Amino acid sequence: MAMAISVPRYTIADLERFPNDGNRYELLDGVLLVTPAPSHAHQIIVSRLQLRLMQAVMIPGDGQVVGPGVITVPPGTQLEPDILVHPARYAIDSKWEEIDEHWLAVEVLSRSSRVYDREIKRDAYIALGVPEVWLVDRWNMAVEVSRAQGPGEIVRDVLHWRVPALALEVEISLTEVFAAMSTR
Repeated sequence: MAMAISVPRYTIADLERFPNDGNRYELLDGVLLVTPAPSHAHQIIVSRLQLRLMQAVMIPGDGQVVGPGVITVPPGTQLEPDILVHPARYAIDSKWEEIDEHWLAVEVLSRSSRVYDREIKRDAYIALGVPEVWLVDRWNMAVEVSRAQGPGEIVRDVLHWRVPALALEVEISLTEVFAAMSTR
């Protein structure tokens, strides 16, 4: 007779018990997702994208760009995209759970997180109301842009992002984002 395997369920409050060991601890409907600290190349790409997004929406005062950001839906979901963009109307000292509108979630794929990011987190962000998700793949020098659940459009040259509720389109050259990156 086979025994059922039970998967432990966690809450956001449980995350406080986990060690501050450099790993990223996230929850999706109570299921724990753990990924190791990001690599240097990963953080360079995050910084380049974050800078361009900050220039487009943060400097004019329209939005906030944070990395990593947090999308929280108590009690059992807390995801941390590498970059999160949301409207500027939230006070700087807002708690993550008070920020209930998100414009863009960006995940830079790593060898340890690419399955979670592609198969689980992308669709979770869309289901949580994020209108656009970017999955940045440095090995293929491309970005998968998703506006609905499931695989999105692959972009290899210039990202075009229309900022929700604003008459603003942001263009980001992927040549600049991936400059001097090795495909190893």
